[in-house]
Amino acid sequence: MSDFVSNSWAMAVTIAVVVSILACAVLLWVSGTTKVNATADNTTGHVWDGDLQEMNNPLPRWWVGLFIITVIFAFLYAALYPTFGSFNGKLGWSSQGQHADQVKKFEERIAPVYAAYDGMTPEQIAKDPKAMGIGERLFQNTCAQCHGSDARGSKTFPNLTDADWLGGDGSPQYIHDTIVKGRTGMMPPMAAAVGSADDVNNLAQYVLSLSDSPNDSVASALGKSKFVACAACHGMDGKGNTAVGAPNLTDDIWLHGWGAEHIVNMINHGKTNVMPPQGENLTEGQLKVLTAYVWGLSHK
Repeated sequence: MSDFVSNSWAMAVTIAVVVSILACAVLLWVSGTTKVNATADNTTGHVWDGDLQEMNNPLPRWWVGLFIITVIFAFLYAALYPTFGSFNGKLGWSSQGQHADQVKKFEERIAPVYAAYDGMTPEQIAKDPKAMGIGERLFQNTCAQCHGSDARGSKTFPNLTDADWLGGDGSPQYIHDTIVKGRTGMMPPMAAAVGSADDVNNLAQYVLSLSDSPNDSVASALGKSKFVACAACHGMDGKGNTAVGAPNLTDDIWLHGWGAEHIVNMINHGKTNVMPPQGENLTEGQLKVLTAYVWGLSHK
């Protein structure tokens, strides 16, 4: 990638731009000065479709004028805006700068809307219908792509409308920090610590029994002793540990799929789940309203 941002590329772009503009000017000059030996009837001798003859007339003045203006405009544009490689132009314009300026103006325009909630707690904001309407729009733009428009999530994407929280207590502060910083959840592959393939299958049956799910009671009894490999995170009782983001295995919430097949796959291969940080995409006012909205989804 470094090859594409080196000085040699900047020089190549500069040369390409200058040569292209000059080539247009040379083409115009050659076209205007080259003379064709015309016949007595002022034709070039070229005939198409039997009777369509090419006349030996000069280029229209308006066309030549527009061509000259185009060449001049190209040089002026190149001097004012980024065109010649790493040269930023006399105006110092950049797409990043324009975007930042537009974002700043937008934030200034919407600031009064969110200022109304400055002195309110997330719990209070969650009771404000107008704020929740704004929060819903923010959620649809920022979170719905993964958690769904109804916030109920899907496989590997948590349901935000229940009381099950991984890595925290579901408080407004936890939700705010998760939105701002994102979150990474990881379960390492545990097959080597569990034992053979039969041991893994037996352990999967035991995990199913923890939530009173249908299971093979004989295999479950054999797999109970193997659960010690999981207890460091999920606890000996299988109720999980929010401090490390280990889910509760005794409820009926299965983030990555229910059934022995999915459990065996998790034991064998592990899983890494990532929620990207969204702090840079939202203002403080937007973060506060969105936090209140997400908190309110599970506290109706």
